[in-house]
Amino acid sequence: MGLQTIMGRISIGCYLSCGILVLFASRVQATSKRGSRGEALQSGTLPRFLQEPDDAYIIKSNPIQLLCRAQPALQIFFKCNGEWVHQSQHLAQEHTDLGTGMKFREVLINVSRQQVEDFHGPEDYWCLCVAWSHLGTSKSRKASVRIAYLRKNFEQDPQGTEVPLKGMIVLHCRPPEGVPLAEVSWLKNDEPLNMDTKVGSRADHNLIISEARLSDSGNYTCQASNIVATRRSANAAVVVYVNGGWSLWSDWSLCNVRCGRGLQKRSRTCTNPAPLNGGAFCEGMSVQKSTCNPICPVDGGWGPWSLWTACGVDCGRQRSRDCAEPEPRHGGRPCDGPGLGGDNCTGGLCIQNGNLLHDIKPQEVESSSDVVLYSGLSAGVLTVVVLIVVVTLYRRSHNEYGVDVIDSSALTGGFQSFTYKTSRQGNPLLINSSMQPDLSGSQTYTSPMCFQDSMDKELMADHSLLDPLPDIMVKGKGVMAEYHVMSHPRTFPRGVVPDYQDVGVDATLGRRGKTLFIRHGLPRPPPPPLPPPLKTTRVLGHAGGRLVVPNTGISLLVPRGGIAEDTSWEMYMIINQEDSSTAPEEEDEVLLSPEVTYGPPGLDLSCPVALSVAHCADLSGPADATWAVRLKRRTPENKWEEVMSMDEESTSCYGLLEVERCHLLLGRPGRYALVGRPLSQAAAKRLRLAVFGSPDLNNPLGYNLRVYCVEDTPHALQAVAVLECVRGGRLLEEPRTLQFSGDGFSLQVSIQDLPQLLWCIKPFTTCQEFSFAQVWGRDHHPLQCAFSLEYLGPPPTPPKLSCKISVRQVKGREQILQVYTSAAEQSEKGLIPLFPPSHCPLTSESGSTAFKIPPSIHQRICATFDSANSKGKDWQLLAQKLHVDRNLSYFACQRSPSAVILSLWETQHQTSGDVDSLACALEEIDRAPSPGTFTPLGQGSDRPDSEFS
Repeated sequence: MGLQTIMGRISIGCYLSCGILVLFASRVQATSKRGSRGEALQSGTLPRFLQEPDDAYIIKSNPIQLLCRAQPALQIFFKCNGEWVHQSQHLAQEHTDLGTGMKFREVLINVSRQQVEDFHGPEDYWCLCVAWSHLGTSKSRKASVRIAYLRKNFEQDPQGTEVPLKGMIVLHCRPPEGVPLAEVSWLKNDEPLNMDTKVGSRADHNLIISEARLSDSGNYTCQASNIVATRRSANAAVVVYVNGGWSLWSDWSLCNVRCGRGLQKRSRTCTNPAPLNGGAFCEGMSVQKSTCNPICPVDGGWGPWSLWTACGVDCGRQRSRDCAEPEPRHGGRPCDGPGLGGDNCTGGLCIQNGNLLHDIKPQEVESSSDVVLYSGLSAGVLTVVVLIVVVTLYRRSHNEYGVDVIDSSALTGGFQSFTYKTSRQGNPLLINSSMQPDLSGSQTYTSPMCFQDSMDKELMADHSLLDPLPDIMVKGKGVMAEYHVMSHPRTFPRGVVPDYQDVGVDATLGRRGKTLFIRHGLPRPPPPPLPPPLKTTRVLGHAGGRLVVPNTGISLLVPRGGIAEDTSWEMYMIINQEDSSTAPEEEDEVLLSPEVTYGPPGLDLSCPVALSVAHCADLSGPADATWAVRLKRRTPENKWEEVMSMDEESTSCYGLLEVERCHLLLGRPGRYALVGRPLSQAAAKRLRLAVFGSPDLNNPLGYNLRVYCVEDTPHALQAVAVLECVRGGRLLEEPRTLQFSGDGFSLQVSIQDLPQLLWCIKPFTTCQEFSFAQVWGRDHHPLQCAFSLEYLGPPPTPPKLSCKISVRQVKGREQILQVYTSAAEQSEKGLIPLFPPSHCPLTSESGSTAFKIPPSIHQRICATFDSANSKGKDWQLLAQKLHVDRNLSYFACQRSPSAVILSLWETQHQTSGDVDSLACALEEIDRAPSPGTFTPLGQGSDRPDSEFS
């Protein structure tokens, strides 16, 4: 069974092997038949080229290959420039097409750069191939071989241009010579230009934008490319500018006067549209003024009284008057007082039943006359007794102080000059009864007097004794006190202290039967001499620099490039300290800053300078308690003219008002000052309070305190420091700030918590007062009041002084100065600095050391932001990020708006030692998304580093 199986399997294998052999034989036979038929076809036709050589370009030194393929072909040879290529340079191969079974031949040759360069002929280097068969030959097309190149220089670079909005932009470009011809494309801000319907390129490679848009501003580049290289032309800056247009006029303002001839104005702004990218500013005036004549109200006036009527049965008569001279009109006030008057026509002798005097019997008249006589005598005697008692008590209370006079300085409210001599005999009621009298002379104090006793105030209310408040000289018991008292016939609102400067009085006052001597008004003592003008000079050139008057808050920054190359100027800056001559046209204007002059007058700069000035206006209050601040300049005629208002736009200068300083961009040398008009009585200006002390040179146990009230500017405080340095004074407490409002109330300075057992103070100097006009006015001299103290303890003990100085505005704010010092020791140890240690005063410098921004960064910022780009990152965005975008029309008129913005930033941050704020602003601009794009929240720019890192 196993043997049969094996034999069966062998027989099956034999059958399969025989079948395979038969199939293979038949296949070989068919193939041989087909090959003989293909050879017969090939031998019966001319060679046909399956691939002819193509034109080729040699790039650099790399050889090129020419390929030729033909069918049927016995041989193929190349022929170049009319000469046969040697057979050794041919690389021939023969192949069979699997689909048709036909044979074809291909030949390959190499052509080097040297071969092409060595050929000199009327045409380019060329090659063709020739194929042979049994029937003949065939030639291919000629293939040219050229050396490829592309020149570096463009035959015509595009040129920058400025076009108005919706104008046509045409940029010409002729690419450099090259083989093959270069293809031209355009780039905008180094990015491929999007050829939309409004942007196209003609066959002559010129770029045409039919209707310019703001987004078309940028740097355009023509790019030429071929197989060798890519070349770029020079950048062509295209600026699409917008000429400014006026907005509509605003409504006319209210007339600036209540009645009579005044002015009203209306304004418009150059924002419809605002000039952009150097566009022309609007022509014409931005403000129009017109005269106005509001009708003045007429207050009513009484006419004359009519005649009395006949005496009536009630013993009375009447008369009347009319409010018709003139009648009240246009809202005027009506007449004050009654229009009807009555009187007793019998002199008060009318009897009860209405009968007149001639109707009364004689006996009744005599009895009535006796009663009236005795009643009058009794009343007179009682009045005399009361007057004697009052006068006696009054003399006792005042003679104890050695002065027999009523102090009237509290009514005048200002500093009055008086001469005080101490009593010749000791008085236990005096503040310093142990002091020996000074018989050699008198001391003069310039200060008002405040009453500490309510009895004195009540006596002062007796107008019959004080009106008209003459100049008096009184001799009392053992003392002579001379008072110079000034009165004024006008009345003032309650709480407002009038200014009695230069008012004379000529009157007499009788008292106790004595005649008092009368003196005319004495001249005010001259103010202390001012220090010499503060001035700084420096020679500056093309690199710019900074002028600084130390510790005054005044500085001047001259930008880089402002002065022409190979040119230098000796520039100066002066802080004028004489009495202000900026007399305002309107009475409510107040000088808020020192007057600053910079020059020389013939200074020629290509960009504005930055002037920083400190001011004393309090801008921290509500909107209705602020100021209308203006900049004024002195003309050659020695008059002051308004340059600009801080709340209006201007193209001549720029003002940035901060809490304590004002930064100005000016293009014209001269003398400038800031003035302000309070918008309401709540507007205030800042006062700086400082207390100095020094020993009394005439008294070893005496000590003097001097309190100064000046404008809160470093310059004013510096003037006080110079004055006290001459006097040998010492600062006893850190200066403090007080807001002084313009509501008309005066300023009081008083000493408090003085140890009565250790120290005494000169009489009438405990409380002193400055009138409102003195504090609010324009006088450059610092306001000063002095307190003269004397130590009462034993001489060997070094006197210690501890007290408080209260400075307050009546019905206003108050500030306390704490004094604690050793009056005997005036050493330098423990001195309070006038300026804080953190205050780093600036110095005048020239060149790059005067600026915070390095020159390379400054130049890069200006080049980036001065020209607009498709991402909208221009100088307007820079101004917005640096918070100086209030008056963009000023920057638009500058040759380099970015440079002027950076100059303003420099003067803002000249006291800080870093550029963090600028770096943060630039980084924020650099990472800002382009207009029309969306940046997911939390993601920044796709660039790894900032452009300005």
